[in-house]
Amino acid sequence: MTNPLLATAPLPLFDQIKPEHVSAAMDELLARAEAALSEVTQAGFPASWTGISRVLDVATENLSRAWGAVSHLNSVADTPELRVAYNAALPRVTEFWTRLGADERLYAKYKAIEISSLNAEQRQAHKNAVRNFVLSGAELQGQDRVRFAEIQERQAELSQKFSENALDATEAFAYYAQLADLDGVPQDVIDAALSQALAESQSGYKLTLKMPSYLPVMQFARSSALRETLYRAYNTRASDQSNHEHSQFDNSAIMAEILALRLEESRLLGYQNFGEVSVVAKMADSPEQVISFLRDLARRARPYAEKDVADLRAFAAEHLKLSNPQPWDYAYIGEKLKEARYAFSEQEVKQYFTAPKVLEGLFKIVETLFDVHLAKDTAPVWKPEVLFYRIERAGQLIGQFYLDQPARTGKRGGAWMDDVRARWLRPDTGQLQTPVAHLVCNFAEGVAGKPALLTHDDVTTLFHEFGHGLHHMLTQVNERDVSGISGVEWDAVELPSQFMENFCWEWDVLKHMTAHVDTGEPLPRALFDKMTAAKNFQSGMQTLRQVEFSLFDMLLHTQGEGSKDVMALLAEVRAEVAVIQAPPYSRPAHTFSHIFSGGYAAGYYSYKWAEVLSADAYAAFEESSSGAAANVETGRKYREAILEAGGSRPAMESFKAFRGREPSIDALMRHQGMA
Repeated sequence: MTNPLLATAPLPLFDQIKPEHVSAAMDELLARAEAALSEVTQAGFPASWTGISRVLDVATENLSRAWGAVSHLNSVADTPELRVAYNAALPRVTEFWTRLGADERLYAKYKAIEISSLNAEQRQAHKNAVRNFVLSGAELQGQDRVRFAEIQERQAELSQKFSENALDATEAFAYYAQLADLDGVPQDVIDAALSQALAESQSGYKLTLKMPSYLPVMQFARSSALRETLYRAYNTRASDQSNHEHSQFDNSAIMAEILALRLEESRLLGYQNFGEVSVVAKMADSPEQVISFLRDLARRARPYAEKDVADLRAFAAEHLKLSNPQPWDYAYIGEKLKEARYAFSEQEVKQYFTAPKVLEGLFKIVETLFDVHLAKDTAPVWKPEVLFYRIERAGQLIGQFYLDQPARTGKRGGAWMDDVRARWLRPDTGQLQTPVAHLVCNFAEGVAGKPALLTHDDVTTLFHEFGHGLHHMLTQVNERDVSGISGVEWDAVELPSQFMENFCWEWDVLKHMTAHVDTGEPLPRALFDKMTAAKNFQSGMQTLRQVEFSLFDMLLHTQGEGSKDVMALLAEVRAEVAVIQAPPYSRPAHTFSHIFSGGYAAGYYSYKWAEVLSADAYAAFEESSSGAAANVETGRKYREAILEAGGSRPAMESFKAFRGREPSIDALMRHQGMA
């Protein structure tokens, strides 16, 4: 039988890939990549950028695209069989990439390339490649080199296991509530809980720790006892504090080993800690600069956060008879205070955001601002509910993307964008390869034959991930390693995603993307005005929450490694930053996938720094006379300076090309009501 992972089809054959295909495909593709590496590192092979690319990059791209398809399925359609196949192949794939990145012969070839022979895009890609060789251990010798490779393989295994434990611990929990327990919970959430229980032949209403179930309970359930039950389960997932029946998912030892390995890796490379390694490829100059930025932001936000908490406590005491609110009460209090203060609830708003209408509105703003056309397309998919689209300009294909919206069993939580393939003027065929992206969310499914309803936060998440997708798909760079999101500094990569979130607060955008699930009526302007008034509700608390995670991450990878317990450091950071203290049993670090399995180690601050960039970039639209949503000229300038440039130049250069100056924190503070 033909192995779909070895097919020459332009798009992955997701409907045909099975676990038994993985091992054989990796055997073949790794062998081809090995042969290509051997060829280009021969003494007689010319030190030519195009020549190396034609042989080695083509072979390694085939490998990465096939492995990317397997990794993607492992994230969105996990099965025991696929997990076994994935984990069996992971060490071999990791070993190859580790060895490739540290190959002395290949490093020498790259250093021998005549820089004057390269165009601007290739020069940036070459500069990045040489830097990455150093960070991948290419200058290490002897036992240090062997140990560095061992560390990379072990880290890959541990990160995968961390992710599996987080998913399994989340899915292992179920609470079958009685209808009386669910007083206050939205009807669509109750209906979904009943449907899940019936599907398992269970009595009651099944509540889980997945966001479409967990969050509405925390916001709306009048039962503090129910909220506490779910809160404790959620905040002890994959830890030593979770249910003893789930102790096999405890990530404590994995975290400790990952941190120790990162410190050892850093020392081998000549750095004091992993924080220093992390910022080499980022806009930030040093960990100290990041820590200073975060503490300055915390100082500015703290008065607003303290007022947020005081308001919540006063409201709880006066209106809810809660004189001593507990951590599991605050989401509920906040929702009630917001309803009282602004006379609307998230549940009321949600009725107007049906998934199809939201998508229609998103496409309209993208088409207007960026001079493109979006249309449905066809491709093999992994689940029937997955959609596939194409983006065109003047009839020419620019990019394509998969959209996977609903939460389901076997799909890891959160939302993300990743690439299927990059834009590339292929050196083997001379043809232009257009980019393709995955956009993945975890929204509630529709019930009782109605379309899925999104919260406004869900809408913002969709716009966020689409911003990443636009960065990847609208690039006009022809060099693969710096096209789209490739080569963009990690602390700037969130700029386009957070930039898109701003449009979720524009009336001219929202009025085109709402239709009441029952009546079809658009969102009333009066309700939108209430939402806008409430936009910065608790922004001080939310800012400090993100600073807490970001500061914990950076300190963990600088002063924390090898010197103090993870939880002891988290307690110190909470004491410094937090305005609501979590209970001692809380273990958020144990499912902090961003830093333990998601590439954000010593880089979680990137979200806050990118908010500075995105707020300042969006201010350019606000400053124009024609209004943010309609300003096509500013959209063109942003598209050309930021999106189309990709990673072909430093992010600061792209930002200054758009704004004419370096970024300022002022727009962020103003946008979040903390000016």
